[in-house]
Amino acid sequence: MKLVRFGDKGAEKPALLDDAGVLRDLSAHLPDITGATLSDAVLEKIRALDPAALPVVAGDPRIGACVGNIGKFLCIGLNYSDHAAEAGIDIPTHPILFFKANSAVVGAYDDVVMPRGSVATDWEVELGVVIGREAKYVSEADALDYVAGYCVVNDVSERDYQTKLAGQWTKGKSCDTFGPIGPYLVTRDDVPDPQALAMHCDVNGKRMQTGNTGTMIFSVAQIIAHLSSLMTLHPGDVITTGTPPGVGMGMKPVPVYLKVGDVMDLAIEGLGAQRQVVGQDA
Repeated sequence: MKLVRFGDKGAEKPALLDDAGVLRDLSAHLPDITGATLSDAVLEKIRALDPAALPVVAGDPRIGACVGNIGKFLCIGLNYSDHAAEAGIDIPTHPILFFKANSAVVGAYDDVVMPRGSVATDWEVELGVVIGREAKYVSEADALDYVAGYCVVNDVSERDYQTKLAGQWTKGKSCDTFGPIGPYLVTRDDVPDPQALAMHCDVNGKRMQTGNTGTMIFSVAQIIAHLSSLMTLHPGDVITTGTPPGVGMGMKPVPVYLKVGDVMDLAIEGLGAQRQVVGQDA
């Protein structure tokens, strides 16, 4: 099942995408797609609906982030063995954790706006995981049962802010618009193996990243088990799980970064595609 949020930012409505690719309004059945509506019980009620009986969403509305009112936006760094090699960094012994500010969240087709003075804004296609029920001290064997669904995330990063400003990576990860999520949330029953998904990112039509979640250092289940041993994960929390090689920072002989007018196209097998045009704050 593919769940979508559509409408103006801050006023999104819930919908599902039927098998024919038609957007169907769910507003009569739930207020929004958030942590409060991502339990197995609620999702089962939505799944039981006849999509043909739901109203068609008219026109070409904006598609918002596929989950609203995100609690925590947790990010795992250097989680692909080939990306770690590209960065020249040793494979971590535990998942590297940083946070994105929730104010970075935008829809899959919204513009990405570089902050003032940015000269090193970069792309990162990533598998996003949305938690569906409270998770604390979860075992690896049970971890995927706590997932509501999966989505595409672009972990946009300002590398100078990330590496040259004293402090945490969060500084380079949390700029406004640096967290496109969606276009839809694919419920876990439609993703039989999150460790077997092809992914890619193009910039201006040129393939920059090609990868597969099978090369993750830490699997989705391992990440959830690890994080839930450190903090309680709540419904609606988003975990983005790292990126494959091909980011601008890793280009040789010199890094290549985004500029105004560039277009990023990202996709993950079965989870849909994103497109963002790059702008800059005045």
